[in-house]
Amino acid sequence: MKFSFQRLLRQPHVTTGTLRNSFDRRAVVMTGIQGGIGLLLASRMTYLAVFENEKYKLEAESNRVNLSLIPPRRGWLLDRNGTPLASNRADFRVDVVPEQMQDAQRTIAELGRLLSLTPIAMQDLQDKLDKSHGFAPVEVATGLDLERFSAVSVRLPDMPGVVTQRGFSRFYPTGPSVGHLIGYVGAASAEEYEKDHDPVLITPGYKVGKDALEKIFEKELRGKPGARRVEVTASGRIVRNLDTREDVPGKTIKLTIDAGIQDYAARRIGPESAAVVVMDCQTGDVLAMASMPSYDPNSFSDGIGRLEWKMLSDDDHVPLRNKVLRGLYPPGSTVKPMVALSFMEAGLDPDESVFCGGGLRVGNRVFHCWNRRGHGQVNMAKGIYQSCDVYFYHFAQRIGMDPIALMARRLGLGQEFELPVVGQSYGTVPDPAWKLRKYHKEWQTFDTVNATIGQGYFLVNPLQQAVQASRLASGKIIMPRMIHDQEHKEMPSLGIPPEHLAYIHQAMSDVANGPGSAPHARLPFPDIKLAGKTGTAQVVGLNIGNGKGGQWKHRDHGHFISFAPVENPRYACAVVCEHGGGSGSAYPIARDVLTYIFDKQKGMDILTDLEKKWGGTAKERLDARYRAYSAQYGVGAPAVSPEEESRKVQEAEAAQEPRQPIVSGAQSPAPEPDAATVPAAPAVSPGALPSAPQGPVQGTVRPGNTGGAQ
Repeated sequence: MKFSFQRLLRQPHVTTGTLRNSFDRRAVVMTGIQGGIGLLLASRMTYLAVFENEKYKLEAESNRVNLSLIPPRRGWLLDRNGTPLASNRADFRVDVVPEQMQDAQRTIAELGRLLSLTPIAMQDLQDKLDKSHGFAPVEVATGLDLERFSAVSVRLPDMPGVVTQRGFSRFYPTGPSVGHLIGYVGAASAEEYEKDHDPVLITPGYKVGKDALEKIFEKELRGKPGARRVEVTASGRIVRNLDTREDVPGKTIKLTIDAGIQDYAARRIGPESAAVVVMDCQTGDVLAMASMPSYDPNSFSDGIGRLEWKMLSDDDHVPLRNKVLRGLYPPGSTVKPMVALSFMEAGLDPDESVFCGGGLRVGNRVFHCWNRRGHGQVNMAKGIYQSCDVYFYHFAQRIGMDPIALMARRLGLGQEFELPVVGQSYGTVPDPAWKLRKYHKEWQTFDTVNATIGQGYFLVNPLQQAVQASRLASGKIIMPRMIHDQEHKEMPSLGIPPEHLAYIHQAMSDVANGPGSAPHARLPFPDIKLAGKTGTAQVVGLNIGNGKGGQWKHRDHGHFISFAPVENPRYACAVVCEHGGGSGSAYPIARDVLTYIFDKQKGMDILTDLEKKWGGTAKERLDARYRAYSAQYGVGAPAVSPEEESRKVQEAEAAQEPRQPIVSGAQSPAPEPDAATVPAAPAVSPGALPSAPQGPVQGTVRPGNTGGAQ
């Protein structure tokens, strides 16, 4: 039997109505799908148009409108009379943002052509780019004239990453005179941005404080940035300004500094390596704090190039070190008024005398006086105004070191002061406890003898010496201050009897106005007298040099502390002249600074004559030296890495006079400058020298010192 599968799979009968019904169902499904998709699209469009309106409006606006920050103007630093020490001046500048440049080499070459940059300036620019981080703007040129600024501005669409600005730059009117006092500004480093994520730090043209007061008061001086909105084309060309919000300048800070005295003191130092501090004896106001040679903060703020860096780092006078706060020096004979006060407080009669024949035998060795011919019979006053070492050798052994060290600290030596400064080196006031703690050795008699003439372990900085002079002058605990305000608190007394201070004042007055060691320190006024004390600190042994000539670094340091007028002290001044060959290099500076304070015209006449001999002002001599280096090295000066630059600066700040080794013998004092004018006592043979009533002094004599056994 044959089975047919076709019967089982018989096709249904299809009619016109059946086909119509099938099409209708498909149409409904497709219409539903299309309607759903349309609904989704409409919903999305509604969401974007309504709920996301602000977002896309902002994005569209950002394509049309360019928003940029306006760097805030830094607050000014003013002197006590309102004269600017650091201000701002309007200028045109050009910067580049490295990560936004498409063809850096071509862009830099074009900028060099448009701005007429010298080969040295191009080299410095390339060094900055090599050291920069991509996001941080790099300064190309500042202080441009309108022609060059416009030449770059019209080509901005063709040079991505180039930024032109009309803004303000930091300006220091007296240049090098305030380098170490005020500091300088510069572009924020990556480390500074990581520490403070303020977008203004990476705004082209903005700079932060890098040193001294600019760094200490960075937050106060910073201000708040403004903003500018401009309409631009697709290529970035500016169509029109839309809106500007002005910046808020930083706070103005008024200092106790007197701009005239500060500039005069810095210029009067001349070619020497020195520090000058002037204080108000009544209030503690610091009127001048000059350290020279220095750098020009205007150059540092523009970004220092390799040529200028080489010029500064080659200078053995260390212009990068603040000698006022970081310099440490043996004070020499400037401590003798302080030592004399400690003697009187310990009960010594100032009329008691000792014979000076040019030296004093202590145990088995002779400690020489600076005047080898001797001073004859010497009491306390003569010991001060003729700076007789034998007087202090003799009585220091009777009194001991502890009262001397105590008086030194009362007068401000070895002290760190609360001032707005980056750092201070506070030196050493030695005593038996200090030596035992430091070297694990017992204090010896020769330690006292060396310390009593400001040698041995004694180290001070110039600010401490100015404080010492102001406290000697006033008899009060004068504390230095640098921020000006109207309140003048009454300073507490040192507790020193007025008759002791009067005795010291007269003896110090005789240094310059009587038969003292510095008659040429006398002021050129018949009715104004200064009181002072010279000091000469030996640097090397006499087997190397006599301290007056030869290599600069082997010459003695010169010191002079002073105050004036003697009858009613108002101003205290301290001068330290590094390797100046003795106090003869220091007291003329103090004399002329005080002359300027009392008579500006007379002081300026003196300075003008001196600067003609020196080759101009400090700024003019610095510029002349730069031109000489430029002619010698051109673009051949070696590059300096950021690490090496940072190391050099730290070394300069940390560089101090080498600490004295463990002293084991007598240190011979250097002669005072006006020895020829001081009457000498009859010569005495070594065998006739007086002996101190002490036992033998242990230890050996350092080579080169003439204070060894005879």
